[in-house]
Order: sequence, then structure tokens, then C-alpha cells
Amino acid sequence: MTSGVVFPELLHGRDDEKGLRTWTIKEGSTMRGAASCNLAERVLEVPLGLGATERVVRAHELMHARVSPHAHHLARSLDEVSARALECAEEFRVNTLLARLHFDVGVLRDGTEKLGGRRLAEAEVWPEAVCFFAAVLGTGAEKDYVSGIRHGCSAWLPALRAVRKRALAILDQATTTLAATRLNDEGLPSGYAASTLVLARVLTQTMEARVPTTPEELRVFRRSLESGARRPATGRFATLVLDNAIERTRVAGSRNVRRTRPATSGTVLRYPGRLVTDEQRRAFARRAPSRGGIIVIDQSGSMDLEPQVMEELLRRAPDALVLGYSHRPGDRGRSPNAWLLCDRGTVAATYPSGNVGNGVDGPALRWALARRQGDEPVVWVTDGQVTDSHDHPDATLTRECAQLVRRHRVRLARDVSDATALLRSNRATASSTLASFGRVGRELLEMGDR
Repeated sequence: MTSGVVFPELLHGRDDEKGLRTWTIKEGSTMRGAASCNLAERVLEVPLGLGATERVVRAHELMHARVSPHAHHLARSLDEVSARALECAEEFRVNTLLARLHFDVGVLRDGTEKLGGRRLAEAEVWPEAVCFFAAVLGTGAEKDYVSGIRHGCSAWLPALRAVRKRALAILDQATTTLAATRLNDEGLPSGYAASTLVLARVLTQTMEARVPTTPEELRVFRRSLESGARRPATGRFATLVLDNAIERTRVAGSRNVRRTRPATSGTVLRYPGRLVTDEQRRAFARRAPSRGGIIVIDQSGSMDLEPQVMEELLRRAPDALVLGYSHRPGDRGRSPNAWLLCDRGTVAATYPSGNVGNGVDGPALRWALARRQGDEPVVWVTDGQVTDSHDHPDATLTRECAQLVRRHRVRLARDVSDATALLRSNRATASSTLASFGRVGRELLEMGDR
């Protein structure tokens, strides 16, 4: 049987590598996943037949060998974008380049796309649905895939059309540099940086977004896809990432805090001398109120922790547990968004600043409540504005936090000074003050009416 012959060594023009190295050719097929280009190992797996589909698949992998970035370039981007988004965005760039060279990318399909799209939609796997859609854009698989999505969840189609429009615009803007491998000022191949990386950022935030279901949500979603626009709402909290590297020192005198106080009755005669010196004869010992407690501090926005305020807190409650939190919108869990500022007698050497957004209000409250000792007081320093992982206000997440406050009798404070006083109080937050705590306060008021 006659087979094609492949010589990747004949490719030339890359500006991001020096010298020529030989390639290893392995026979693959036209089925999805059965052809590949490994730039690091110089291994090309392609179908060797002479049919139209085999020819285009070979050209696709050779285009990867010609323009796709090396692994160290990809690794530099993984802090801000998903690896899957990068992979699928690069597939779209390669297919676009092939089409501009007049290869028939309409033959790039293996018949599994319709069923795959339907299963993704029925299982509500939105992140993969978005990425795979980018990978098949402009090819013969696109129509079948969209048909599968329509059968599984037709409500996704308007959002996918918006992603398609934005993806095409990004590559159109990079037309003159789309295949360029010359390194830019940041040390990245310029074609990759101007197209694949830009689209991967859009795909990454779209993967995390809540699928729009109303005309207004769709308008906001479309705006979020534009360069420099605010990220779309996600409808869920980010994962709590505690900074375990923060240094703490022991609070001076925290070990010498009096644990008992004199009383007129009891089981232990701790202060016999008071039978003579104390008119009330408080010679027995009674356990003193806890000098601990838990404070959860929203450090988003302009809130700043002043050292003197924290010192006063520790003087009054040396055994307190204090957790600060703030999430950077769009962060993918690589940066800490919570800090244990005080931990039962130890205090942080420095007070980290916030990350602009809230994003983890619910997880922070649950983390703190799980460490509650007995019925010690829990205070939440907040303005009552609860947001999702992209820092959008969300009614469902607000209700979740309000339910935690009500169920566990969490006290609300506007600042750390108020929180210090609330630790010594046995009273819950007064209903008359709830209106000053934003959406959480209003939700608590509504709960009280039900």
C-alpha cells in the first residue's frame, strides 16, 4: 500500500529555537486523539495514508511543529489560564492557519462530535463544552458538535455563539502575526501571545462563568468577553486557600491570663484569705469568662488593619482566633486568600493586605465555625456585601452566609474595634442594626419576618 512520507526537518522559519534536530515519525490515524506533535521529544504521530483527510491531519500536526509554543512558554501562562483552554485555543489557531493556506479543514471530523456535545450538555459539563467548542471552530466538526449541544441543552447556544464571535475577532486582530514565532518583549512567541494566549484567557474565565439564562445576563456575559471588561459572574465561592507560610509570634503575657475569679460559692476554696479581707467573703473560685473567641475579618476593598487596633484586641482576648480573608477576582487557587492573623495566643508578625475582592465569605465562615470551642462568641467583621469568585454580588451566596450567621448566632461588626467589644458581650446582633450590614443584613431581616 502506498504511504505518504513526512519530513518535519524540512520545516524552517522558527525564530524561537536554534539548530536543527531530527524527528521521530510514528503512524497514527485520523481519529481524534490518534495524531499528535510532541515538540519536546520531537515525535510526530500522523496518519500516513494518501486520502484527503489523512493529508489535512498531517498538515495540522506539521503546523503545530511550525508555530506552536514550546513547553516552557506554556508553563509561564498556567498561573492565569487553564491548561485545557491553552490547548484548545491553540487548536483553533492551527486550524485557522490551515484554512488560510487553503487546506480543506471541513474534513477534520471523526463522527463522534454530535454525541460528545450532547453528553457534555446533558451532564452540564460547561467548562469542557466551551473548550472543545473552540477546538472544533471552523472545522467540519463544528456543525455536528453544536447540534449535539442543541439536543442536550439548547440554552447554552447563545453563550457559545458569543464565544465564537469573540474567538474569530481575536484571530482577525492578530492576522499579520498569527504564525509568528519571534519572541516578544515578554519572551513569548509573538503569534502565540497575540492570539492563543488572549483567547485562552477568555476561555478560562468563560469556563468558570455561570451560563447566562436571561437576556440581561446574556448582555453582561457578552460584555465580559471583550478586552479589559469585567469578568462574568460565576455564582459560586472560590476555594479557601490558607496562607500556611505566615509567621506568628507568641503574645506576651498570654499564658498568664487569669482563668478564674473570686466567688461567694463554689467547690474549690481558692482564696481563703478573702474570708477575712473581703466583705462579701468571695473565697471560692469560679471560672472566668473566656478570653478567646473567633473573629472573621473581611479584608476586601479599602479595609486596613491598624496595628494598635489588633494590639487592643489581643489585650482583651489573648486567646482569640482571628481569620482575615480576601480573594483576587479570577485567581485560580494559586494565591492565598485567607490568613490566620491570631491563633490562640500567637499573632502574625505582619498583617497581609487584602486582594481587592471578597470571593470566599462562606468558606471563611465555615472554616472558622469548624474551629469553635464550645459556645465561644464568633464575630464577623463585614459590610454585608457577599460576592462570588469573580467578585460579583450573588443573592444565593448572600442567603447562604445569612443562614450561617443565624444558625450559629454569629455577631456582626463593622470594624475590628466593634468586634473586640462584641467578644465580651453575650448579646446577638440587634435587629435595629442589621440594616447597616448590606445585603446580608437585609436577608437576616427577611428571615426574621418569616
